[in-house]
Amino acid sequence: MDVKELYSIFCKYPKVTTDSRICIHDSIFFALKGDRFNGNLFAEKALESGCAYAVVDEWDDNVKNERIIKVDNVLTTLQNLANFHRKKLKIPIIGITGTNGKTTTKELIAISLSREFKVVSTQGNLNNHIGVPLTLLAMDKSHEIGVVEMGANHPGDIKELCAIAEPDYGIITNVGRAHLEGFGTFENVISTKSELYDFIRNHEGKVFVNRDNKILFDLSEDMDRILYGMNDPTLFASGSIADATPFLEFDWNFFDSSYRVKTRLVGEYNFDNAIAAVAIAKYFGINAERISAALEEYEPTNYRSQFMRTEKNDLIIDTYNANPTSMKTALDFFSSIPTLLPKMVILGEMKELGDVSEEEHKKMITYLEKQSFSLKYLVGGVFKNLVKNCDNCIYFENVDELIKELENNPVKDHYIFIKGSHSVQLEKAIGYL
Repeated sequence: MDVKELYSIFCKYPKVTTDSRICIHDSIFFALKGDRFNGNLFAEKALESGCAYAVVDEWDDNVKNERIIKVDNVLTTLQNLANFHRKKLKIPIIGITGTNGKTTTKELIAISLSREFKVVSTQGNLNNHIGVPLTLLAMDKSHEIGVVEMGANHPGDIKELCAIAEPDYGIITNVGRAHLEGFGTFENVISTKSELYDFIRNHEGKVFVNRDNKILFDLSEDMDRILYGMNDPTLFASGSIADATPFLEFDWNFFDSSYRVKTRLVGEYNFDNAIAAVAIAKYFGINAERISAALEEYEPTNYRSQFMRTEKNDLIIDTYNANPTSMKTALDFFSSIPTLLPKMVILGEMKELGDVSEEEHKKMITYLEKQSFSLKYLVGGVFKNLVKNCDNCIYFENVDELIKELENNPVKDHYIFIKGSHSVQLEKAIGYL
């Protein structure tokens, strides 16, 4: 079955699922395969659970079922269908990538644009070769703008996602030292993220660029671009930080009027994400009051730079992801917060750093040695042989060991910063703090 025939079926049944346990009535099940699962084995179950059709690439041809659609490759078919649908929609798509802040920026852009438009944006962090097609297929003719987050672990990933989503506009939040196990070098990180610029350039689109980021400014030099940044009224969108102890407050100007935005985002490092959303919303014609109100309304979830006050302590929780760039930035911010409470850090190891993992964690230890935090808890095997060089550092192999320590020796009346890669699962310890 070619993509046009499949699209005609999709138009009648415009809901898709890749999980046989979540089968919306009259949806289409795509039987994806992975290293540890094979969706083909659950095609019949999906049909029994309410799906109208199942798309498979493994099926006994002797077993006839008109609701089974056999293709050469289910993933490729899903991607081709999403791209075909994207072309039919004819709405502007904003593509977002970057090492840090892309999910927060995506959320801020979406909530700001939704003041005037019907917007579809990437749900959660479904930003890979499966998530991007699913985001596109969630759009329909009633939608006016799409905001699509694009993640990358290897060279070529963003190029592949751009070919599917075909963004008209693009923004790279920043480039940093993350996923080096897949990228190999920082230069490959830059090259891969800039694949978004390459696509936009080749298709005569427009990019939004942080003037304060020299790498991105230089990479986009020959492009149709809109500049934003800090403390420069000549830029399309600019502002200044008023406070960040811990919640970010900033001022920005719209012609002759100034606006103070009191966000629920923790940390001055979120200024770049917020002013990027201002630039994009302003470009699409949202008025200043609505932009400011939207940014104040947004509240982060999934333990992304969240502040929490418990009966015992004040917490800043950032356990969704971690890499050397975001870790250093966040620790600098936490160190600068004025407080009468003693400060404590609980840091999980940073995953996917490949050959430079030990080196980068040594740099973190060196940083911690210079800080006056009263307690320093380090979680993850990479720290095992490094803690001896760190005063007041206590090592835990995993989060379960950390929880036992917190049960036996509760921590009270501290200001605690918690950050680590998602797989370390530091959020499990929050209930004990």
